[in-house]
Amino acid sequence: PRPFRPYDPGAFMHLPEATLRALEVFEPIRGQDTLFGVLDETRTAFGRRLLQSWLRHPLLEAGPLEARLDRVERFVREGALREGVRRLLFRLADLERLATRLEMGRASPRDLGSLRRSLEILPELRALLGEEVVLPDLGSLLEELRAALEEELPLKLSEGGLIRQGYDPHLDALRQAQREGVAYFLELEEREKARTGIPTLKVGYNAVFGYYLEVTRPYYERVPSEYKAIQTLKDRQRYTLPEIKERERELYRLEAQIRRREEEVFLEVRERARKEAEALREAARVLAELDVYAALAEVAVRYGYVRPRFGDRLHIRGGRHPVVERRTSFVPNDLEMAHELVLVTGPNMAGKSTYLRQTALIALLAQIGSFVPAEEATLPLFDRILTRIGASDDLAGGKSTFMVEMEEVALILKEATERSLVLLDEVGRGTSSLDGVAIATAVAEALHERRCYTLFATHYFELTALPLSRLKNLHVAAKEEEGGLTFYHQVLPGPASKSYGVEVARMAGLPKEVVERAKALLQVLTARREGVAEAVLERLISLDPNTLTPLEALRLLHELKALALGAPLDTIKG
Repeated sequence: PRPFRPYDPGAFMHLPEATLRALEVFEPIRGQDTLFGVLDETRTAFGRRLLQSWLRHPLLEAGPLEARLDRVERFVREGALREGVRRLLFRLADLERLATRLEMGRASPRDLGSLRRSLEILPELRALLGEEVVLPDLGSLLEELRAALEEELPLKLSEGGLIRQGYDPHLDALRQAQREGVAYFLELEEREKARTGIPTLKVGYNAVFGYYLEVTRPYYERVPSEYKAIQTLKDRQRYTLPEIKERERELYRLEAQIRRREEEVFLEVRERARKEAEALREAARVLAELDVYAALAEVAVRYGYVRPRFGDRLHIRGGRHPVVERRTSFVPNDLEMAHELVLVTGPNMAGKSTYLRQTALIALLAQIGSFVPAEEATLPLFDRILTRIGASDDLAGGKSTFMVEMEEVALILKEATERSLVLLDEVGRGTSSLDGVAIATAVAEALHERRCYTLFATHYFELTALPLSRLKNLHVAAKEEEGGLTFYHQVLPGPASKSYGVEVARMAGLPKEVVERAKALLQVLTARREGVAEAVLERLISLDPNTLTPLEALRLLHELKALALGAPLDTIKG
């Protein structure tokens, strides 16, 4: 039985399924592109599976990560070595699956043929890489397979033609007897031609009658009396002889013995291979890592990635989204933060969500030991990446979009630590504006208190003025021009000046009269809000707090609250 290996979840970054979905690591939200699709330049099936495993289990310690990055960097620097290794890896069979099939006794003749061809490639890989790659010694198994198996092997064991001449003496003797039996029929044709004087006589075979003698119509009168007719055709007849049937039965017997002996020998060879299953699995593990290193190097060279460094602050210069940049021109952006709450404002479609996602993907790539899409990157080692991005619901479970959003935010607040990277996109938008602002503010304050690395994209400009010591404001640049709204996709310091929601609605194709009505209403609502703020401010300036009694101060607070909310005074409760 295979030995169990301990699995320690605490040794890896925690990536919830919601994070993997939001970042489109394996499954696209729309379109067909994923992070795995960009990275998957592997050349083997087991290398591809290992890359998937690494993406699900990023590392937490700098030492193993630096070791991975060293190996990737060597392949980045040595292009000829990378190409040579990838070319050889492409010729390998799936050694992991072969080992499993061997252990289960299900390996077919062609499986062993694939194993032989794969083992023949290992010395070439050793020659290319020298002592850097340590593979188990499978030379004796290779020699056994070379000696035992034919070059071309059938799909099924029952088809025969498996074992080479000279490998098994008993099988060789049976085959020799079979060859002599076939030679008898070749000699029979010449002998009977001479004896009967029938020049067109020939020996044939079919599955119904077995071996037979065939004579054409012009020579029927020369057919000897001992010939027994078995089939008449239009212009010829077929005959048999007692000795033909006897020889035929002997050939069938030999054929069955050969098939049985081949099967016995094949099973013996397969059993010898089964004993090396663990060594094969170890070879597959080493080769899978080699495949992933070479694949990550190929991606780094092809797309211009750089080696990340690890430190206490997050510093990304010229960062890019590894998936989005593959399908469109991309504007790189910078980010600098350390245990801060970074608010990102700007209009819809400007690129706020992409900016959040690219930061998380760069962190994820760094912690699997990959180069990253940036000009320069220094990153903390995050213990988890937590996201609330995009709208989703669970109608079958009776949950609205807002309910699902709040559940995900609750999980983030429960799990986030000061070593976590948290991405929030438009939290609170699924309810009323006042409720949304209140919830978003409370969530922002809670994450700020936890000191985690938080990127919070929002349209609530109230959040940009929160009195928090580690709050940083960024905005995605856009400009309203005569032709409409222009997105620069550039992230700049400070909050956005406005949200441009009406302009985005116009770009989305809303009817002109609806857009014009929205503009007019926006002006009225903005003026009303500014008027309320002005009225509250004037009321406060006119007051002398030193002359107020406690009861008068309490009444004044109720009055100011009603004024701010635009509600009648008698509806406000303390």
